Amino acid sequence: MQQKNNPHSFHVPVMGIAFTIDTPIKIAKYGISSVISIVDDIIIEKMNEYYSGKFKIPYQSISTKVEDYRAKRITSYLNTVDIIVKQKFENLKKSFEQKNSDFEKYMEMLPDFSELKQNFIQTFQHNKVKEDFSNWIQNNLKQGSIDVNIMTKLDKPNYSKKDLLPIEFNDAHAALRGFANSTLESSVVLSAGMNPRLYSYFENFNDFFPAENNELKKKIILKVSDYRSAIIQGKFLAKKGLWVSEYRIESGLNCGGHAFASDGYLLGPILEEFKTNKTVLIDEIHGILVEALKNKGKHIPSAPLSLAITVQGGVGTHEEHEFLLDNYNIDSIGWGTPFLLVPEVTTVDSTTRKTLQEATEKDLYLSDISPLGVPFNSLKGNTNEIIKNQRITDQDPGSSCPKKFLVSNTEYTERAICTASKQYQTKKINDLELEELSPSEYAKKYQKITEKACLCVGLANAAFINYDIERKGEKQGVAICPGPNMAYFTKDLSLKEMVDHIYGRANVIETKIRPHMFIKELAMYVDYFSKKVDEISDSFNVKQQKYLTSFQSNLNDGIEYYQHLFSDTKIYFESNKETLLSELETIKTELFEIEIPILVKA
Repeated sequence: MQQKNNPHSFHVPVMGIAFTIDTPIKIAKYGISSVISIVDDIIIEKMNEYYSGKFKIPYQSISTKVEDYRAKRITSYLNTVDIIVKQKFENLKKSFEQKNSDFEKYMEMLPDFSELKQNFIQTFQHNKVKEDFSNWIQNNLKQGSIDVNIMTKLDKPNYSKKDLLPIEFNDAHAALRGFANSTLESSVVLSAGMNPRLYSYFENFNDFFPAENNELKKKIILKVSDYRSAIIQGKFLAKKGLWVSEYRIESGLNCGGHAFASDGYLLGPILEEFKTNKTVLIDEIHGILVEALKNKGKHIPSAPLSLAITVQGGVGTHEEHEFLLDNYNIDSIGWGTPFLLVPEVTTVDSTTRKTLQEATEKDLYLSDISPLGVPFNSLKGNTNEIIKNQRITDQDPGSSCPKKFLVSNTEYTERAICTASKQYQTKKINDLELEELSPSEYAKKYQKITEKACLCVGLANAAFINYDIERKGEKQGVAICPGPNMAYFTKDLSLKEMVDHIYGRANVIETKIRPHMFIKELAMYVDYFSKKVDEISDSFNVKQQKYLTSFQSNLNDGIEYYQHLFSDTKIYFESNKETLLSELETIKTELFEIEIPILVKA
């Protein structure tokens, strides 16, 4: 079941740059937690101006000429969000006497098994005293958490004119400082792997250390792909006196945004490992934490601090949601992609929402468009893609690169540039023309260069469009990054409809043909494995053979785990057990039809 502090058993994860930029303002008052991306201080500054004006909050613009402007912009916007959410939540609590009020909506949307809901019904079944209502509401209702996300690898160094600034002015470092200096009492979600220098920077902020009451004012959430990654990162932070309050497990492929594929480890077995080892994880890391806090002369909690295990990636039905909660003792489940069709929750322009509604399985694919060189979940026909392709047709590929958040390439320059930029692609194409290639080989390499997309602008543009905020520079359209799950959601939904779907009070999926989330992920991994074999068959070596053999073996272990799970779990798979087992057998056959090249010894 979900944690007592959390009224709901689901959360809305970060999506893109703009799609959840203001989600807490929309839904935190209902007790629903969500995550803001704090990668882009440009859109954050614009949103701060917009919402300060809307809610008549004093606003002071922060110019790029101001020292530490990036962190200050982030702090200012997060403080604005905090003020708005607290005010909305107070208004909701006062609305309990009104019919069809926000308070009524709050209570209606809670899961039926919620202790809060049951307590309310039992307490006030026969009690109509207004003062008692008011006291109960003040003592029991909780707002959703206003969490933030930092992609740890987006930590480019910054310059003042030509002078390199100290490391604390790097992008991710400044974003962390922006959050740390804000009034929020919430969590920072760290995604995209370990950044030791950034992790060490947390030690500069007291809010991340336990207070005398054993509470953490600000918490750390790690997005992880497996148990090994969790324990390595958890121990690293514990040695600095920092506790990880939540491990947020995400499917390697069946997710939105960047896809960090595992070496064939599947979600079910990963969750099983966390379930089996949770006590060990807590005890081991608590021991390290105590020692570190002692050495720092800081307060030592008398018992381990709370630890949540959450999961996200591909969940789409009430049955899947319930199974994850019950079978793996999960604290909360991330529902991302389906909420892109809920205008009350996410910020998506109407053109993109229509394209999402019409998307089929073949329109949702794992692309190579990210300048980071990491596979990226994409939607065919998005406006960013249309504009990018038109530039290619006009023989003018590449973006002007106005924001530079994804710069990483130093092939041609001392200071990193972005592989989606006009600057990089022009140089790369010029080099390509010097090679003596066949037309087909040239076209293949040209396509590989020009497919990179300007995600900094593309993933932020929906907010500019929705709120009619002025944009400068060339058109980029809207890039969007739903998970494959989008194919099964086909219409705009209200918040209540989506929440009722999650809790089994309604069903908004119209198609009857939707694979189980575990089956879908497995099929994606087999497809991914097949492409990996094709990719490296020309330059095959011992290391690659070992990697592919291990990958195939891990997938096979996962299939065996699911065979036992579907056969032995009585409640959840009784009605469709035969279908699931048959699908597993088909996928297993496909897996072993993929031939790993054999090294011929000289």
